[in-house]
This record gives sequence, C-alpha cells and structure tokens, in this order.
Amino acid sequence: MPFEVPLTPARLIKRYKRFLADVVLDDGRELTVHCPNTGSMRNCGQPGDRVWLRLEQKPGRKLPGSWELVEVAPGELACVHSARANRVVAAALQAGLLQPLGGYAQQRAEVSLRAGGSRFDFLLSEPSECVVEVKCVTLALGGGEGAFPDAVSLRGQKHLLELSEIAASGRRACLLFCVMHSGIDRVRPSDEIDPEYGRLLRAAVAAGVEVLAWSVWPTPEGLQVRGELPVML
Repeated sequence: MPFEVPLTPARLIKRYKRFLADVVLDDGRELTVHCPNTGSMRNCGQPGDRVWLRLEQKPGRKLPGSWELVEVAPGELACVHSARANRVVAAALQAGLLQPLGGYAQQRAEVSLRAGGSRFDFLLSEPSECVVEVKCVTLALGGGEGAFPDAVSLRGQKHLLELSEIAASGRRACLLFCVMHSGIDRVRPSDEIDPEYGRLLRAAVAAGVEVLAWSVWPTPEGLQVRGELPVML
C-alpha cells in the first residue's frame, strides 16, 4: 500500500498535547504537524529521531501535514499513524493476503452488532460471518518482542469482553494485531502495563476468540504486508 504522496524526512523535536509534534526539516525549517496516534507511543519517538511526514496543502487545514513514520533503531521503522492499520488490513483482506480470514465474499467496516455495543472494525460475511477487531502494535520491548497495549486500554478491554460473548454464542470472532514495526517478530499482551487486558485476552481465547498477529513493514514508500507472527500468551 503506497502512501498517497511522497513522504518528507525530518527530525523530531518533541511530541506534545498528544496530537501535536514539532519537527525540523532537512533544510532547517521547523514545522508543527499532526500526530495521528491516541496512544502513549511508548518507545516510539524520542527527540532527535528520524521521522517521515505526509505534507499536504489543503484548504482549511490548520497544520501542514501529519507524522507517519519514525526510525526507532538503526534500520527499524514504525508507523505511528494508527488508523493506517485498518486501511492496510482492509486492503489485505480484499487481496486475500490474510489467509486465516479468507473465503468471505463481503466485507463491511465499522459494524455495531447490537444497540449500545462496541463498533467493530470489520464484519466478514458469506457464506458465514466473522467479526474482526484490529489493534495496531508498535510497542517494541527488544529482542524482537512486541506487546499491546502501550497504555491501559479500557476500550480494548471492552472489545475483548464483547468478542468473548460473540464467540461463546457460536459465531466466529477474531482479534487481529496489526504489527507496524519492522523490529517486531512476535507479540504478547503487555501484562506489566495493563494486566486486566492480558487476563481478558486469555479468557477470550478460552472462550473461542481467535487471536492473530500480522506483520506490516513500514517504509518511506508505503506499507508492505509481510506475514503472520506468533502470539505468545
């Protein structure tokens, strides 16, 4: 999946107020750009890190662009634009690149199954149905190990409870970790950050929820679906 426009390299000065980042371009200009990530971004983005931006001049837009990638270690990149996880998964599903989730004729995004319930990322259907919730993983702990979440996630806990209910009712339910970090080769729940999420994830697996992890390598040219990764519970 290529980026919509060529990315512009820069250096990170700081991230602040969650959604803002100050950067300096290679020509010395300083800009404030949008940071499209609601998480803590732990281990992603220290002052001085190499970053890549999507700069676009659009009418009415207050900021000149968005922060997309960061070099977290020499030769290792992470995509900090968390919404891209859903976009690349949607494209991979349509292209048949996620083999465990293949064989469905229809794909709907942002689906609520009941009043007051969570909105899930995808509902795959025909001949049967599968509910899919996608989580973007960028927290690298070293040695190829990645973890989710990077902060306490009440929303993520709720998703697990509802996925467990779906699986217990006999329907197929799947949690898909979209790993957008080239230095991660396996995934586990971050029990040291959100122990309740880890407990609920293991309970969900016991209830029949399928848990998958898929590697998506970020490059300045685009996002490349690589293949399945092991989930360590």
